[in-house]
Amino acid sequence: MLINCYQTEFLEAGLDEAGRGCLAGPVFAAAVILPRDFYLEELDDSKKLTHEQRDVLRPIIEREALAWAVASVDNDEIDRINILNASFLAMHRALDALHLQPGFLCIDGNRFKAYREVPHCCVIKGDGKYLNIAAASILAKTHRDAYMEQLDGEYPHFQWRQNKGYPTIFHREAVLANGHSPYHRKTFRITDPQLELFSLSAQ
Repeated sequence: MLINCYQTEFLEAGLDEAGRGCLAGPVFAAAVILPRDFYLEELDDSKKLTHEQRDVLRPIIEREALAWAVASVDNDEIDRINILNASFLAMHRALDALHLQPGFLCIDGNRFKAYREVPHCCVIKGDGKYLNIAAASILAKTHRDAYMEQLDGEYPHFQWRQNKGYPTIFHREAVLANGHSPYHRKTFRITDPQLELFSLSAQ
């Protein structure tokens, strides 16, 4: 069962990102401040939920949260500053967009670049432990998925509506056959799925 992350008298924001391992599109991050008495039994790490479950939870989180914001860093910025720094930047932008100032931050993962002078803690697999981080994971994921589905209309041959920019075999084959789109991360390596199959058969 997930619990509230509150450990201080200050408002706490949970933060998480989505799209870090993708070949195309931005990395998105969300910051969510939940009420102290908030509880939603269905809320969990976004990766453990179906697309339909996330879509049901998103409006509940956005309605019930004291404050929430979603921000992104595009593929060109990712190529310039690397994906780790881009993830931190997306989180900082989400925090900038909050209409309430949190006094403490709970971040999913084991690394974070300090935001102003706000104290923070990093929680490995925090999206499966704390409600505010889980809520942030769902908002980051659903907002990014919706964005990639829009881009699918421009470049349908990459099937972003299905793979959301992640390195599926089909997506990598499509990049090798058609080249990069303006939304691809040029610094991310595209491995040939056929070479991987050859390597496995030789073992």
